[in-house]
Amino acid sequence: MNQGVFKRMRRGRKDGARVRLRRGRKDGARVRLPFDDIMEFAIALLSISPQELEALRWTFADRKRLLDHLLASGRAAQGVDPERLGMLPIEISIPRDDLTKMQQFAVRELPKAASKAAVIDRVLTALDLAAHRQDREAR
Repeated sequence: MNQGVFKRMRRGRKDGARVRLRRGRKDGARVRLPFDDIMEFAIALLSISPQELEALRWTFADRKRLLDHLLASGRAAQGVDPERLGMLPIEISIPRDDLTKMQQFAVRELPKAASKAAVIDRVLTALDLAAHRQDREAR
């Protein structure tokens, strides 16, 4: 194989997948929520049945990817005093397509699983703010 082509592909210059991967990271919307709300949202995602996944037109891979975004907040929470952890605001980056799926889920399924109405309000507000911020930045 031509060594020059191989080196460029390894660096990502000509490799479309690597370029898309970088663009996906940059285009992520910043969602800021208390740690407890993030975990409640994750639990609600885990609790939906295969039939509900189908009604949302999601695959198990979609759900896993969304959970991965939420569980990444655990890294930010490491080393924090457990007494303060619950209401500690944590910022996570979510790609635009996944943000839309999370908004859809929050409106349709979260009210069935959330323990408090305030959680639903905070999650919907945070997702909407992130979507609006990302729309403004895209212009």
